[in-house]
Amino acid sequence: MSDYANEFARSIDDPDGFWLDAARGVDWITAPATALDDAAPPIYRWFPDATLNTSVNALDRHVASGRGEQSALIWDSAMTGTVRTYTYAHLLDEVARFAGVLAAQGVGKGDRVVVYMPMIPEAAIAMLACARIGVVHSVVFGGFAAPELATRIDDAEPVAVVTASGGLEPGRVVEYLPLVAAAVEQASATPRTVIVKNRDEVPGSAADQEGWLDWDTEIGSAEPAEPVEVAATDPLYILYTSGTTGKPKGVVRDNGGHAVALTWSMYNVYGISPGEVWWTASDVGWVVGHSYIVYAPLFVGATTVMYEGKPVGTPDAGAFWRVVADHGVSALFTAPTAIRAVRKADPDAAELAKYDVSSLRTLFAAGERLDPDTYEWASKVLGVPVVDHWWQTETGWAIVANLRGLDPMPLKAGSPSVPVPGYDVQILDAEGTPVGAGTEGNIVVKLPLPPATLAGLWRDEERYRSSYLNTFTGYYLTGDSGYIDADGYVFVLGRSDDVINVAGHRLSTGSIEAVVATHPAVAECAVVGIHDDLKGQRPGGYVVLKAGADIDEDTLRAELVARVREEIGAVATFRDVTVVAALPKTRSGKILRKTMRQIVDGEKYTVPSTIEDPAVLEALIDQLGS
Repeated sequence: MSDYANEFARSIDDPDGFWLDAARGVDWITAPATALDDAAPPIYRWFPDATLNTSVNALDRHVASGRGEQSALIWDSAMTGTVRTYTYAHLLDEVARFAGVLAAQGVGKGDRVVVYMPMIPEAAIAMLACARIGVVHSVVFGGFAAPELATRIDDAEPVAVVTASGGLEPGRVVEYLPLVAAAVEQASATPRTVIVKNRDEVPGSAADQEGWLDWDTEIGSAEPAEPVEVAATDPLYILYTSGTTGKPKGVVRDNGGHAVALTWSMYNVYGISPGEVWWTASDVGWVVGHSYIVYAPLFVGATTVMYEGKPVGTPDAGAFWRVVADHGVSALFTAPTAIRAVRKADPDAAELAKYDVSSLRTLFAAGERLDPDTYEWASKVLGVPVVDHWWQTETGWAIVANLRGLDPMPLKAGSPSVPVPGYDVQILDAEGTPVGAGTEGNIVVKLPLPPATLAGLWRDEERYRSSYLNTFTGYYLTGDSGYIDADGYVFVLGRSDDVINVAGHRLSTGSIEAVVATHPAVAECAVVGIHDDLKGQRPGGYVVLKAGADIDEDTLRAELVARVREEIGAVATFRDVTVVAALPKTRSGKILRKTMRQIVDGEKYTVPSTIEDPAVLEALIDQLGS
């Protein structure tokens, strides 16, 4: 039996023993005697009797072991031409001092802090500083508009917001402070403190608002804070993800299970050892950035690269290869969208040839399906394994992967490979009955989920149960459909709900529809995810106009695009608007979004027996199918 098969079987048959062994990779204040608390299924907890500090595991212990002068974080900004390296000792000092800034403002254990930052080192410092003093952080992607930020402020009720004067995009500057000011004004919950890291390249500073504090001024006089002991089951962070109702879901991650599983994953999933250089080309506003820019690499004593830039255009399609060459990157983790963008701009890999990327031994991809064409191209031009793997905001780390550090397996184009130890992945039909190999169905994971997966939704256990646990008793519902082949490889085919995946970013079609519906000319609308060669999916809007509405389609499109950009943000990449006579619905009034998407994408579809008016669908087929 292979190493993988042995470890997987042990993780399912003896989860307590398996994860207690893995827990030896973590420094505890009170070590766990028990791994799994299964007293109240379907709610499970990990390491219920243990205590620790996440910041200590990321920083202090490496300094204490004599590795304080090793590089911990390399910030490479293609936008400013700046490279800044933090050793473990330097990063620890910055984190402890900013934790002192928060503490001096009365922020303490159990409080929440919203972090609304661009890709600068202070974003990671703020996250780790919160963890140091037992504060729950909630990072909000800097591309979100003020209403989205306000919604998250209302839900998390933070005592402080940590931000910067703005972010840098190719050809434009994004000023954050007007957005933060608008969000604080719109929100019902009012943070006591806003702390601003000023950037010379972006207008605005803390002085623009009464009572706001300047990062550099405060940290310059701060007393370093000592780490605070927290329970393994205490929340580390809240990360909001799109929900099908339009209201974001606050995924809660705990401290103990998070440290154990992410440490295990760096060694076993990614094959990364202390001192190696690891680069996750993502953003700290997304779960990938939480797990694999900030926490996991530092847990194992690796060097993590934080990149401010794009795969193309900063300045060209060689940007990624330049970073790999400059910093000796051993493994790169990015989204398939980024690889497709590089390929589109440089199909013959001429830019790649300019750099020595011999340090790179693996390219990892996740966030959306890695299509076979992109997989084949990247494998050919790089000459290293290109490894797809599949996970979610809710799980926080890979559900299905090819375990490069444990037991590398043959790669199959179109599949992220096999279930990771701890994840008992199964395929069920609509009635909850397991299906055979090669048969498509609902992808589920038999409970309990392994450590580091969501501990629940912030202050909303009912929604946690209804969203993930109630559909199939004893299983976690991933919301994706797919199948498992005869070799045990999992194939993920797509979302089975109304959340779409745009370049690795999960967006609710419901929230976009809510914005579109506010236009005075729109009677009703549907937004569906349609196939996009670059981004995987993009939102397409289909609108029915009010009777007598006098507006041409180009004007309507421009106005709707502007509204979505203002309310959701540019991240939605909303630009496709089609006026239709009517929307196909079931007799209960549900819009047939899946059928619409299949028509637009040219896929096979079945007309539901519950359709209200087949003539509406026929007319739509004639219009959209042409």
